[in-house]
Amino acid sequence: MSKFTEYISRQFSNPRGFIGRCCCVIMNIINRSMYRRILSLLELNDKANMLDIGCGNGHLIKLAYEKFHADMYGVDISEDMRCEAERRNIDAKKSGKLHLDVGDCCNLPYENEFFDAITSVNTIYFWNDTLQGLKEINRTLKAGGCFYNVVYTKEWLQKLPYTKTGFQFFKPSDLVSMGKKAGFSEISVQDIVKGKSFAMIYKK
Repeated sequence: MSKFTEYISRQFSNPRGFIGRCCCVIMNIINRSMYRRILSLLELNDKANMLDIGCGNGHLIKLAYEKFHADMYGVDISEDMRCEAERRNIDAKKSGKLHLDVGDCCNLPYENEFFDAITSVNTIYFWNDTLQGLKEINRTLKAGGCFYNVVYTKEWLQKLPYTKTGFQFFKPSDLVSMGKKAGFSEISVQDIVKGKSFAMIYKK
């Protein structure tokens, strides 16, 4: 793998600077069908709390806020992306409904049973401890709340040049098994684009 490809791989996992901002915009475009699926699954009102894990430049937060006007929380390991997400979500910020943190999903800085819904778009590949991340999500979800996790298939990701380092690959069965260990009561899988992407729905 070339040094440039390795660099791009690191930017997808932890976007920084100008190149990181460009990578996030590219991901916003590539992931359109994933955002649409999450928005179709979410059932929120303006009193709800939603968290987007690995929120990047806040693209999904903006879409969800425009639809539901809920309190929007985002956490990302990149300070650069926290700043980008804040700039992108001026309306939510002005309303007092934007709450952004720099952090790791394996140690979420939120109270137990706080969120009505939690989302993640293509971040689970980069978690340091997948099972611990799912346990933290379960801890912070309210009873009956759902975690919507959309990912690309193992087979599709392995074809890409920049996924040769820094990525973990999962089959739906892997994510179902870990979800059960994390304590979720119901787990379902939906194809988004068959053979390419799917949604994991974990209900507490």
